[in-house]
Amino acid sequence: MTTIDASSDNRISQSNKRAMRNPWVLGGLLLIGTVLAVNITMITLAVTTNPGLVSQDYYERGRYNERHYQQRVAERSALGWTASLEVPASIHLGATQTYRIAIVDNVGEPLRGAQVILNAFRPADAKADFTLPLEEVGAGIYEGAVEFGLKGIWDLLIDVRQEGKALEVPRRINVQG
Repeated sequence: MTTIDASSDNRISQSNKRAMRNPWVLGGLLLIGTVLAVNITMITLAVTTNPGLVSQDYYERGRYNERHYQQRVAERSALGWTASLEVPASIHLGATQTYRIAIVDNVGEPLRGAQVILNAFRPADAKADFTLPLEEVGAGIYEGAVEFGLKGIWDLLIDVRQEGKALEVPRRINVQG
């Protein structure tokens, strides 16, 4: 017959200190501590870092784009301009490199005297965005020297305007570090 000694350390009680040496209890506490530490880190990063791609007037811009998309497609088709953008094969951080665009009108003639602007947008940091006017260096050929201050993905938008007509040429590039 087995006897139970009330003074034994094996009793089940709130005052039993041996539970804190049990590997299952320690593992559970370690798991809870890890989850809490990761959550605190994620919350801290969310509060202290850049908010990302959120635009201040995202809803209005989306509505505008929705309403005018078909109109812009029709205008671009009717315009008939074509453009070919030349970017360096390898784009490096801090290096000044030449970007060139050749534009022809709807009858195949070079587009002369246009206002051409290169807009560079950094999707992850709007503070790094910049604009650069391109100069006409030949018949329908516009170029400019560009230097990127941050590595990573950039969106280029070449804006071509002449006599109330406009063409936008988008291109996504990757700047190597």
